[in-house]
Amino acid sequence: MSVHVVFVCLGNICRSPSAQGVLEKLIVEAGLENSITVDSCGTAAFNVGKNPDPRAVAACQRKGYDISQQIARQINDDDYSKADYVIAMDSINLMSVKAWAPKGYQGTLSLFMRFAGGGEHAQIPDPYYQEADKFDGVISVLEKACAGLLDNIQETHMN
Repeated sequence: MSVHVVFVCLGNICRSPSAQGVLEKLIVEAGLENSITVDSCGTAAFNVGKNPDPRAVAACQRKGYDISQQIARQINDDDYSKADYVIAMDSINLMSVKAWAPKGYQGTLSLFMRFAGGGEHAQIPDPYYQEADKFDGVISVLEKACAGLLDNIQETHMN
């Protein structure tokens, strides 16, 4: 059985590619790379084709994650047809992915902080308009949420 996760933020250059990099490393460390796949995208099209924000790349590298080769893209119908989990970084993007989900979508549409014990409405802050040091804090939050998500996937799909 394979589980597919898609992380979603606004522009797909900060939070969602960072979350993808973190979860991919956790998956490899757990030996689950044949069971779980990860992707990321944005709800907006304005960064399509761009690499992640250099501040996000640097913050990830400081923690041992490589997101430098990712390319921003916009969410599309294929994401819903493949994804068991469509995970949004904040409530505005969650509203978009819920509104765009095909009728009858059977996967999980959720805020990411749900998997970090952050409560029903907790959100991952967007560091884009902040100072570079804010990216490190976001990576730490993503690490906690990714660990919780991986635990959830293992409990739900692999036991």
